[in-house]
Amino acid sequence: MKKILAAGLFISLVSFTACTTTNRLSSVSANEAKGIITGWPAKTQEVANTIMVKYGAPNEITGTMLVWHNNGPWKRTIIHKEPVQHNFPMPHLDLLEQFVNYSVPADKFDELAQYDGSVVVARTVGEMSARCDKEEANFLAINLANDVATGKKTVDDARAYYARAIKEMMEGKMDPYLQKIQFSPQANTKFEDKAAPGM
Repeated sequence: MKKILAAGLFISLVSFTACTTTNRLSSVSANEAKGIITGWPAKTQEVANTIMVKYGAPNEITGTMLVWHNNGPWKRTIIHKEPVQHNFPMPHLDLLEQFVNYSVPADKFDELAQYDGSVVVARTVGEMSARCDKEEANFLAINLANDVATGKKTVDDARAYYARAIKEMMEGKMDPYLQKIQFSPQANTKFEDKAAPGM
């Protein structure tokens, strides 16, 4: 009986280890991470190497993403293996997603969606993320999303500002919105909602 239990425990441990190794690797070095993503698309590898130079090795690695937690001003940073085509303000690949705690008023969701489809708000969790190919562009997207959410800029104004700032960055000029988050971090951003009647 003891041998059967021991064998079962061993198989369970082997299965768990294999599953963990396949789906998630933690505490890896930057060099190990670079080796793991060797077969990823070239643009993804380029962005991953840039982020690793700045923030070090990721906290998590799966078959489809690298993840950092609480890196610099970000709650979370994810580099997605497979990029998504995005044509605003000019054609590029979205693959670097970065998150902040943020509570968006319900009546501002439509405006944020019109402003930039690569800015995503998760109301229940209390997060907002921007997904582009450069951290500077994510700073810009998040800062302008804040302006739209707080009524400082209209959708059209925010889109025009975004396009102008990106064009200037390509010319070597760095707008303040490209350099860091320009608003104070929010606290208690989760929205738990309320139970439906009779539930």
